[in-house]
Amino acid sequence: MSVVLVTGSGGLVGSETVRYYLAQGFDVVGIDNDMRGCFFGPAASVSWNIRELRTLRGYIHYDVDIRHEDQVAEVFDRYGRDVALVVHAAAQPSHDWAAQEPLTDFDINARATLVLLEAFRRCCSNAPFIYLSTNKVYGDRPNTLPMVEQDTRWELDPRHPYAQGFDESLSIDCTMHSLFGVSKAAADLMVQEYGRYFGLATACFRGGCLTGPAHSGAPLHGFLGYLVRCGVSGTEYEILGYKGKQVRDNIHSHDLVRAFEAFRTAPRSAEVYNIGGARQNSCSVLEAITLCQQIVGREMVVRYRDEARRGDHIWWISDLSRFRSHFPDWAIEKDLPTTLREMAESIAARTPGA
Repeated sequence: MSVVLVTGSGGLVGSETVRYYLAQGFDVVGIDNDMRGCFFGPAASVSWNIRELRTLRGYIHYDVDIRHEDQVAEVFDRYGRDVALVVHAAAQPSHDWAAQEPLTDFDINARATLVLLEAFRRCCSNAPFIYLSTNKVYGDRPNTLPMVEQDTRWELDPRHPYAQGFDESLSIDCTMHSLFGVSKAAADLMVQEYGRYFGLATACFRGGCLTGPAHSGAPLHGFLGYLVRCGVSGTEYEILGYKGKQVRDNIHSHDLVRAFEAFRTAPRSAEVYNIGGARQNSCSVLEAITLCQQIVGREMVVRYRDEARRGDHIWWISDLSRFRSHFPDWAIEKDLPTTLREMAESIAARTPGA
């Protein structure tokens, strides 16, 4: 038996990982206790996704809190060296929520990652360990760089070395991260250290804007998922700061999981990869609203508040050169319009009256 173990299995990336590896013939063990519903309320709950996953042949679900060492150890002990891959996608994912409950945020994002790493090292160190990190480990460093305002977006000065995207040389020091960014950075460094110090196959995937049809977007987290939900339901969408011209690169969860698979088949130790949709799948909030309106066939209700989130990025595009140099056969398959259409169809299907 070959097992893929996924934390946060009911979430966007976790559920995509589950479905991908079931299709590849693996048994998949998922860990998720739907803390997302606790963070952001019933509308952001992933219980609907967990229910669907439980119906799939080869999937085994554990309603386990990853902060509890005994519960985590029991799951890892049960499967041991049958585990062929660990994908750690569970997290508290919001800047704003972290500031409300810093101890809980750090406990979930940082300490629980250490709990998982210890169980991994003890039980299945033969397998790769993939950590879903974030570009927020770089803090607001990108905001100190020269920006050029255009009609619908900000752009980095085209003469700047990072104009085609940020690579892993970007410093994480002396910058505001948000408390969420700090807790994720702590976990990111620990994952690297377990690879480097213990000689294990570990990788941190520092995601840009991760998205896809399984995203339960909320006002405090999940930019495109929440925007499309507002577009489908006719709910007002609030733009926060930067004139709505802040830019994100967006990667479909399917393409991200394909990157995980590339790493699984040729694992390396203590790797760090910036991963996102690159320039080809980048958009500003204003541009995303225009595209969403075209897809849903009506104008969105939009309100602007001239108050950006603290530590938020004005412009982020990932430079994928490092990952592509290690895994040249991998490439992005899903473009932004396709991704948004899939999201709109998925949200409409599970939203009464949409």
